[in-house]
Amino acid sequence: MTWKYKRVLLKLSGEALMGNRPFGIDPEVVQAIAQEVATIARDGIELAIVVGGGNIFRGMNAAEKGMDRATADYIGMIATVMNALTLQDAFERLPEPVPTRVLTAIEMREVAEPYIRRRAIRHLENKRLVIFGAGSGNPFFTTDTTAALRAAEIDAEAIFKATKVDGIYDSDPKHNPHAKRYTHLNYDRAIADNLRVMDATAFALCRENNIPIVVFDLQVPGNIRRAVMGESIGTYVGGNCEVK
Repeated sequence: MTWKYKRVLLKLSGEALMGNRPFGIDPEVVQAIAQEVATIARDGIELAIVVGGGNIFRGMNAAEKGMDRATADYIGMIATVMNALTLQDAFERLPEPVPTRVLTAIEMREVAEPYIRRRAIRHLENKRLVIFGAGSGNPFFTTDTTAALRAAEIDAEAIFKATKVDGIYDSDPKHNPHAKRYTHLNYDRAIADNLRVMDATAFALCRENNIPIVVFDLQVPGNIRRAVMGESIGTYVGGNCEVK
């Protein structure tokens, strides 16, 4: 089997863990994600994950309702650690367990390792799946920006952003039935058009470090494998892409 990428970073939203629940974690959905991702990890792909926390607590929303923004963001970071530990448990409870390490930007030594770049790379080289929790450890930054930052730090060849839609559109497909889905997009266009699948800081970091982004539908079985193999799914964002 031919793989296009050998080391990748998968960005999961917290909402991806909810299933059809209004909030929290659906264990069956988490287990299904773990099974899907595990098939890639077992084939030797060096895989890191950044997970959001919006299914438990969304700092931006709390700040808009009057909470101190930095405090709200720190609570959101703690929520991402809860999701990271949930994913770790799911990977290690599979019939064929996948060795997994959670590294956090805010130290929680009783439950996870502190984030150290060289340690993260060493885990990947030893074929351990790495989950980054607590965002970047700093308020005012999203987990999308964290994904771009960690991808650059570990020399990932691509970022896979797994969402509930099948790519990036020029407008919200939920409200515009005529919305156009891009198959290829460049960073400049994504930033200029304020395409909110990732924030501008994340796009800029990827542009500066020449890290392509593949946005695809997580709910389609096999899509993660297809992305790693380089098949044309979702939307590919890269530096020299012709927009189409």
